[in-house]
Amino acid sequence: MALRTTQDAMEALPLFAAARRTDPGTSHEAAKTAPVAEHQRLIIDALAQGPAGASGIAARCGLLPHQVNRRIHELAKAGRIVETGRTVLSNSGRSEREWRCA
Repeated sequence: MALRTTQDAMEALPLFAAARRTDPGTSHEAAKTAPVAEHQRLIIDALAQGPAGASGIAARCGLLPHQVNRRIHELAKAGRIVETGRTVLSNSGRSEREWRCA
């Protein structure tokens, strides 16, 4: 059954810990207030407009590229987004993977 709305997609998305086991205590404290689900929703909404790299996604949804990069891997692991197999240029001129909604 295909998910029809972003809200449906977000309800089906598992929330990931925002800090690794090996991160210091300060990272775990910061992770408790991180808007993980909101960032994931913004990224899915941005990719609903079409494929993009992390810089393009960040520009569409108002997040910083490093915030997008962190959530991209969570969303890919959850099967919500996939790589297109193409690369695009980032804002800094480097190649980055292009992503699309699954």
